[in-house]
Amino acid sequence: MPRAARSANSALSPPACCVHLPARPHSHQPPDPTPVTGPRTIKNRSDTLPARIARPSVAGRVACVDAAGTWKYAELLGEAMAWRDTLLEGGIPAAGGSRDRATSAEETGARTPPGLTPGDRVAYLIPPGRDHVAVQFGIWLAGGIAVPLAVSHPLRELEYILDDAQPRTLVADPRHPATHPRTASASARPANILTLDAHRPAPTPARHALTPHPTTPTIPPGDRAHPAATALPHHPALLIYTSGTTGRPKGVPTTHANLTAQITALTAAWAWTERDRILHTLPLHHIHGVVNALACALWSGAAVEFGSGAPASTWDRLASGEITLFMSVPTVYTRLIRAWEEAAPPVRERWSRGAARMRLMVSGSATLPATTLERWREITGHTLLERYGMTEIGMALSNPLRGERRPGHVGHPLPGVELRLVNDSGRPIVPGEPAASRSASAGRPGEIEVRGPQVFREYWRRPAETAAAFRDGWFRTGDVGCVGEDGYYRILGRRDIDIVKTGGYKVSALEVEELYRTHPAIRDLAVVGVPHPEWGEQLRAAWVPAVRGGRAEAGGPAGATTLRDSAALRAWGKERLAPYKVPHIFTPVADLPRNAMGKVRKPVVRRMLKQP
Repeated sequence: MPRAARSANSALSPPACCVHLPARPHSHQPPDPTPVTGPRTIKNRSDTLPARIARPSVAGRVACVDAAGTWKYAELLGEAMAWRDTLLEGGIPAAGGSRDRATSAEETGARTPPGLTPGDRVAYLIPPGRDHVAVQFGIWLAGGIAVPLAVSHPLRELEYILDDAQPRTLVADPRHPATHPRTASASARPANILTLDAHRPAPTPARHALTPHPTTPTIPPGDRAHPAATALPHHPALLIYTSGTTGRPKGVPTTHANLTAQITALTAAWAWTERDRILHTLPLHHIHGVVNALACALWSGAAVEFGSGAPASTWDRLASGEITLFMSVPTVYTRLIRAWEEAAPPVRERWSRGAARMRLMVSGSATLPATTLERWREITGHTLLERYGMTEIGMALSNPLRGERRPGHVGHPLPGVELRLVNDSGRPIVPGEPAASRSASAGRPGEIEVRGPQVFREYWRRPAETAAAFRDGWFRTGDVGCVGEDGYYRILGRRDIDIVKTGGYKVSALEVEELYRTHPAIRDLAVVGVPHPEWGEQLRAAWVPAVRGGRAEAGGPAGATTLRDSAALRAWGKERLAPYKVPHIFTPVADLPRNAMGKVRKPVVRRMLKQP
């Protein structure tokens, strides 16, 4: 029996309306000569993600695992259909499957709003797990647009997204503060939200077929077998908000067709199969967790196991022999390395040898330091696969599954992705040809532009920013990159924050950061440019001292820097970098400000370092 929902007044208001192991062989094999199939071109509703979970061939396979138990695909579909019916009727699934609007209204003291109509937005604030997945698919089966919210975000951030997205309904875990009337301002109180019931009934078998809801528009007979009955390819599926590292988050509508192109490019390139089982510890309000980890698994008929993210339990699951894939961000890999180094030798050996049996480990959402990549390879035998993408386009570049995974690079364009580099005037660096097609373009930096079926069409309610984001049909990513040997791309940073113009030179902050992270006194570092009357922008660095034996390696406790420390770090850099690339000022900090995906919030760092 699916979990029930209830109507409730709430605080947030949608507006009305070291063990050394050999490197894994595939990391260093020559590129696989077998061409990778490109992303699927959608022809009908059966080519959408909701339709994939309804395939009879996967009905009995495990779909989702979390602390509450295991769901097979048939059970996931049954739960999603129950949420579909709840959203379409605007009521509550009562015991036995009936709907009693009067009881619902009496229990909550609120009038139940009309049911969902195609194109309505539904926000959901649910921790990662099978309930989150069921609600997401239920929204799609009802023809709605799913707006995932981060359970880790403070109320102020949630209010911003709700005000901007204008969802019709909010589905929330009742344990979240957002469901309590006194936790937010009066301007953010909804007329109604749906909350997950605190007590889950015992699961019952679900029929693996779509039963059309009475309010569902007439569907051609051939499509009734698919739960995507109202999920047309050109309809928006997701409204995900950008991470907001360089400004306020922007809503990015992703259609079912975009989603299919993004998923199939990755499932082909990374060889997903129904035999895979991924350990999922990523947030589910970001494309990394939603598409790369969750959607690719469910598209493939694979299993998704939701983990707590705690380093020791993560290591135990990676070493269990049951997990085949893991995807995370550089900060998490750093924490896992630290946990490994602090563990007892027998535990280290068990973790290392167990994790070495996995098929693939991926890093993304932020630049992976080369030192982290090398240390992880020493510990597990795995060379982490780096890729490049963003909310607006899905994934665009990836190191190969089979072949060299080059440190500091993000590989080649994925199947179906068109990519080019342009100069400051918007002219292609190699006119009329792919940027990697001539050796003359190698190393020349340019802004990355992308087009293809995976690219979004517009920002949510931001026509001016949409117009500025496209040039002749190409999406302007705002990221600067270059092409190295064999066509491998390297990301130099964001054009507006990571490319610093100082003294007539352009400096990649990421290049400087990568070098300084190899300094024994530095655990982490962020480089920014701040306005300066002489240099235009002056390079400055915020650094986190490495701790040895409970004491900071240099500069004493964070915040107690000395001129001697700064001078020593500058001198060290000048031995390894051109002088104009060396930061003028080094300021120690306890930690760097990051968002939920581990990206450093450079505008915050810049404000911290603006003081002379």
